[in-house]
Amino acid sequence: MASALAPSRKSYKKSLTRALDRYVSHLSGRLSVSVRDLSSGLSYAYHPGLRTATASIVKVDILVTLLLRAQRRHRGLTAGEKRLAARAIKVSDNAAASALWRAIGGASGLAAANRKLGLRDTAPGPGGAWGATTTTATDQVRLMTALTSAKSPLSARNRRYVLRLMSDVTRAQSWGVSAAGRKGVALKNGWLPRPRDGGRWTVNSIGRVRSRGHTYLIAVISDRHRSMGVGVKAVETVAKVVTKALAKAS
Repeated sequence: MASALAPSRKSYKKSLTRALDRYVSHLSGRLSVSVRDLSSGLSYAYHPGLRTATASIVKVDILVTLLLRAQRRHRGLTAGEKRLAARAIKVSDNAAASALWRAIGGASGLAAANRKLGLRDTAPGPGGAWGATTTTATDQVRLMTALTSAKSPLSARNRRYVLRLMSDVTRAQSWGVSAAGRKGVALKNGWLPRPRDGGRWTVNSIGRVRSRGHTYLIAVISDRHRSMGVGVKAVETVAKVVTKALAKAS
């Protein structure tokens, strides 16, 4: 049985890459995706070298950093920290994220936590510009792995806490990788028009989704879109395409 499955497991990456090449060729922007199927063990990455600004997806990384610091001090989050965390993740409040950024020591605090988390290609934004942090889709799946794996430096309680917040994102911000599966969704999105790209949009989405017996960790990052709507559509389309391909290959 294993040998019979091997050809399809090897060939799905080539056919999936061709399909994504065709789709992306019609976009004005750039796009990368990384996905891991926790149920089958299959994984896939498209344009893994692309780095974009995180925009608001970095709020998950900031919260994880805060929790790691609290763990080292053998304490839980304060009531005030919990209020800030909920606002930063559930409604993507920027003021709350800035307060948490200061609490973790800014760029140096994030960089130290990311070394512990194994994020190799994420560079914190300068000063207070946390949204200018740059990352890859592969690193964002590593971050999601830290929220779902027993081998994570984050405690089980803290992993559940972050995923619970990501599962309760306001409905208006529930687009993105959730297009790949509406069950067990825990996500965070980021969107930002960037002056350096002539006002074109960076649109990112990371999360965990479940569909037809599979659990996926997925990150789609993209930039240089003509509008936010175009970017959202691209992110959702690619999320559906890659998860369907992995489900078929498994």
